[in-house]
Formats: sequence, structure tokens, C-alpha cells
Amino acid sequence: MPKLIQTPETTYRVHFQDCDMLGHLNNARYFDYFLNAREDHTTEHYQLNMGEIAREQKAGWVITKHHISYLKAARQGATVRILSQLIHFDNSNLVLEMQMRSEDGLRLLALLWSEMTFVSMPAGTRTDHGNAMMDLLEQLDVDTVDYDPDGFDERVKEVRQQLKKRRREAGVAE
Repeated sequence: MPKLIQTPETTYRVHFQDCDMLGHLNNARYFDYFLNAREDHTTEHYQLNMGEIAREQKAGWVITKHHISYLKAARQGATVRILSQLIHFDNSNLVLEMQMRSEDGLRLLALLWSEMTFVSMPAGTRTDHGNAMMDLLEQLDVDTVDYDPDGFDERVKEVRQQLKKRRREAGVAE
């Protein structure tokens, strides 16, 4: 079986209707861009359809917490690159990290951690992932990210330093 892409990427154009008066992507719309990108990634790369999973398993993921850092404005008309990856999971929870970067991928615009719990429907009670899902999550888990529930700010700093190093190596001006 081929190795699955752990950190898929998508590019999006920032639309006028999604921006504030200054031409910056509205803070609330970052969530839409991130979550839509993750849905695109799971459909394209893992052949997972969240609606089908919900119907077939009578269960789905609900977001329990977001951590977001807005670092540089995503401007109207700009193309942004969105990366998503699974950085932690257990029998009923997962944590996704999503990054919005500049088009060249060298500048971090925003970073989001979304914590989710798998719940049965319609009761909304926590339930365990099935064996097949646990196997898939094991393949997708990015073990190079050292997840600490209280380490969000440290992770933002780490990614920024990695990208700064990449820019220096590429000869890109700060």
C-alpha cells in the first residue's frame, strides 16, 4: 500500500467578500478557509467523506476547542497555501494543525490547532474510533510534531523559526 501524504497542501485565493475594510481576511473566515481545506484534503488524499462517515457509522467529529494565532494578514486577492496535518490522536479524540502560509510557502500567516472528539449521533456522546479508523489515524499522525496541549505558542514559534531558516537558505529577503 502506498504511503499516505501526512501533510497535504492546497492553494486558495482570498476573495473580496471574505475581507474586512482594510482588505485583510476577516478573522472568522480563517476558520472557513482552514476547515474547507481540511475537508478537501481528506476527500482527495484519504477518500474520506465526513457526511458518509456520519451516515454509515452514526458518528462524527465535533470541534471542542480551537487555538489560533494570526501572524500576518492574508490580503484580498492574494493566493495562500493551506497545509493540514494530524498531530495527535487517541481512541476518541484528535488534534489537527493547519497552517496558512504565503503562496511560496515561506511565510506563516496563521496557525490553527483544532481539537475534536468523535461522538455518536444523535446522542452526542463520546465514542471510540473503530479499528480501521485507528489504523488510518496511525498512518496519518505526524510524529515529528511533539504535541503538548499547553504548547501552542511554542509550536507557533518553532514553525516561524523553521520558515525563517528556509527563507535564509533560499536567499529570500526578510
